[in-house]
Amino acid sequence: MPKKRDVNAEIAAIFYEMADLLELKKVRWKPQAYRAAAATLGSVEDVSKIYKAEGAKGIDELPSIGAGMTEKIVEYLKTGKIKEFESLKQSIPGGMYEMMQIPGVGPKKATMFYKRLGIKSVSELKKAAKEGKLRGLPLFKERAEEKVAEGIGILKKKVKGRIPWKDAYGIAKPIERRLNSLKEVKRAVIAGSLRRNKATIKDVDIVVETRAPEKVIDKFVKMPFVEKVLGWGKEKAVIITKSGLEADIRLIQPGSFGSCLLYFTGDKAHNIWMRRVAQKKKWK
Repeated sequence: MPKKRDVNAEIAAIFYEMADLLELKKVRWKPQAYRAAAATLGSVEDVSKIYKAEGAKGIDELPSIGAGMTEKIVEYLKTGKIKEFESLKQSIPGGMYEMMQIPGVGPKKATMFYKRLGIKSVSELKKAAKEGKLRGLPLFKERAEEKVAEGIGILKKKVKGRIPWKDAYGIAKPIERRLNSLKEVKRAVIAGSLRRNKATIKDVDIVVETRAPEKVIDKFVKMPFVEKVLGWGKEKAVIITKSGLEADIRLIQPGSFGSCLLYFTGDKAHNIWMRRVAQKKKWK
């Protein structure tokens, strides 16, 4: 039997890639918006069903999905493509995008490798690091080649996908503890599949109750376990840890913590059920 299509996952993957490409082109704010929309798509009902039942309005009402995102989702549902995404891919050399996925590299260094050294792939970068060709480049200090090699190793591990619960917990618990040590944080609690005790984990979700979200985010992205910052906004920050695992924090004002923890702990099916209950009661 053929595997059932996951339209939400397809669109989320495109949104995540668009965020990275826009970041490479030094576009501000938009990358965070695309990542927030992609995260929403991972926890809601099949958008094709929502569109069929409620039209574009039903999609537009989803968290972090505004009119612009709705338009792109509908475009994908109708055509199987998003024109803006195709244009973005054409505008950036493939090797640069591949290299910017390496923890510790990012858009600036990927651009520098491409333009200054003519490096067009991860394999070429690995060779250049081994031969000591990265020394002396701007943005690079001591252990430059070693750090790039470590980053490539992390990238390879991350491509494999999920890690055992025990390993993920060992990464997540110190992050939760560090957040709880901040004076601006009332409480921080691990959520998501880790809280549900899933056997394997793809990423870490932590819900943080605070009246000073911007201060918390500013401190979070500078913590020693952070390898790469993927994006941040007023209510969310996403990083790659030095072990290669993605960690997301959600910043919540007092009064909404319980409902938020419930939502971000529940799996997709649970959140679909909650949304249906809310719709019957004319809630959001």
